[in-house]
Amino acid sequence: MSATRQATTDGPVGDDRPVVEAVNITKRFGSTLALSEAGIVVRRGETHALVGRNGAGKSTLVSILTGLHAADEGCVAFDGRPAPPLGDRDGWRRQVACVYQKSTIIPTLTVAENLFLNRHARGPGRLIRWSTLRRQAQELLAEWSVDVDVRQPASTLTVEQRQFVEIARALSFGARFIILDEPTAQLDGAGIQRLFTRIRDLRAQGVTFLFISHHLQEIYEICDQVTVFRDARHIVTAPVAELSRPALVAAMTGEDVSMPEAVHRPLSADVPVLLSVRDLVTASGAELSLEARAGEVVGIAGGGGSGKVEVAEAIVGLARPAGGTVTLDGRQLRAGSVPDALAAGVGLVPQDRHREGLVPLLSIAENVTMTVPHRVGRRGLISPARRDALARQTIADLAIKAAGPEVPVSDLSGGNQQKVVMGRALASDPKLLVLITPTAGVDVRSKQTLLGVVDEVRGRGTAVLVVSDELDDLRICDRVLVMFQGRVVREMAHGWSDNDLVAAMEGVDLHHV
Repeated sequence: MSATRQATTDGPVGDDRPVVEAVNITKRFGSTLALSEAGIVVRRGETHALVGRNGAGKSTLVSILTGLHAADEGCVAFDGRPAPPLGDRDGWRRQVACVYQKSTIIPTLTVAENLFLNRHARGPGRLIRWSTLRRQAQELLAEWSVDVDVRQPASTLTVEQRQFVEIARALSFGARFIILDEPTAQLDGAGIQRLFTRIRDLRAQGVTFLFISHHLQEIYEICDQVTVFRDARHIVTAPVAELSRPALVAAMTGEDVSMPEAVHRPLSADVPVLLSVRDLVTASGAELSLEARAGEVVGIAGGGGSGKVEVAEAIVGLARPAGGTVTLDGRQLRAGSVPDALAAGVGLVPQDRHREGLVPLLSIAENVTMTVPHRVGRRGLISPARRDALARQTIADLAIKAAGPEVPVSDLSGGNQQKVVMGRALASDPKLLVLITPTAGVDVRSKQTLLGVVDEVRGRGTAVLVVSDELDDLRICDRVLVMFQGRVVREMAHGWSDNDLVAAMEGVDLHHV
C-alpha cells in the first residue's frame, strides 16, 4: 500500500485497518520545508522502521503522529478514525506514545510517581493515597513484566529500566502503538538484546512499534517493514527482507555511501610516543596502560561494564582516577582536571553530547569556540567577527547543516549537533583527540563525516583514541585494545575480523573454543 493514498476515515473499524496512517503530510517551519507530501502506514502487530539521515523529516513526522504539531496539509488516522484534535492530550495518549532518546522520566520522583504523574489516587480531602499509588504501580509493571522497585527514585534507574518504565506508562493510558526513538543509542549489546526480547513479547500482546534507529543492522534484526525518508520526502516503504543493505543506504542518501577505513600505514620506529597511560585505575576498578604515537589511531573497545568509557573519562579529566598517570607530549596531566587536559592539548568528544558536550541555548559559534577564547579574542575581549569566522570554517569543514554560526545548537538535528561537538574538539588543534562513542545516534552521512575527520588529523601528527563498541567506528583504527570486565583482554591489529572482535568484547576467545 502506498503511504500517500487517501486515508479511510469513515465506515466500520476492523483489525485490518492500519494502526496509524499518515497521508500527504506537508509541514513548514518558517521558510524551512520539514515534510513534503510524506506519509507512513503502520500495520497492527508489526515493528516498522523509520530511517533517514538527520534532517530527513523523521522527528517532524513523530511530532505530528504524537499530536505535538499539526500538519499544514494532509491527514492522520488511527485505526481508520481521524486523529484527535490537537488540544485533546488524553485522546492522543490513548492512541500513541513516544519513548524518546532523551528520557522524559523525572529523576527526583519515584518510579510510582512517574508512572501516575498527575493521575495520583486520591482519598478524602484530595490527599494522595500513597499505598494505593504504589499498589497500582506494582500491578502495572507486573502486567507488562517490568522488574523495577516502584519505590526507588527514578534517578537510580539504568537507561534500559527507564525505557521499560516509559513504555509501561504509555501502555497504562491505553496506547498500543509505541514509537521508539533511538532506543539502543545508550545500551550495550546485552541491553539491546533484552530490549528486543521485550519488543517481541509486547508484540505478542498486541503492541505495535515504530522503530527509529541509525543502526541499520538492528533494522534487519527486529523490524518487519522499513520506511525511508530523505530530504523531507517519503522515498520507499518495503519489507525489510526484500531491501538489501546497499539499497537501504542508497535510499537514505541518494547515493552509495561507505564508511572510511584506516589506510594502514605502519609507523616508523622513530615516531615519538605522544600519549603514555601508566597503570591507570578508575574509581570502578578498571585498569589500563597504553602508549599511542603521533599519528596513531588506537581503539578501545568493549561492551557495557567493560570499563572502556571510565578509562577514557579518566584520561581526559572527566573523572578522577584512583591511581596511575597520564602523560601527553612529556607533560603529566593533573588527575581529574578537564582544564589541565585542554591546556595540555586534549580534544574531546564526550559520550553524552546533551549533558557534557553542548550548551543548547548558545549558538554554534559560541559552542565551537568556548574552549579557545585565545583564538577569537584580544586583551580578554571576544571578537564576534573572529568567533564567527572560525565557526563558519567549522560549518564548512564538517558539512554542518545550518543557516549560519548564530543558529542555536538546540535547533540542529542530532548529527549536526555531534558535528558541533567535534568542531569544538578540533578548534584547539589538539595533540590528542579522544572520541567516546562518537557516532551514537547519528545518520550514515554524518557518521561518514565524523569518522573522516580522523584520517585528516592523524596526518597532522595527532594521536587519536576511539572508544566505542561500534564496528564502523573501530575500523578506522590502527589497532584495537579490547576490554572486558575492567581489563584489557586482547590487542587486535588492523585487519581484524568482525567475528573475532565481537567475540573478544563478549569475553569469548574463538581460537580456544
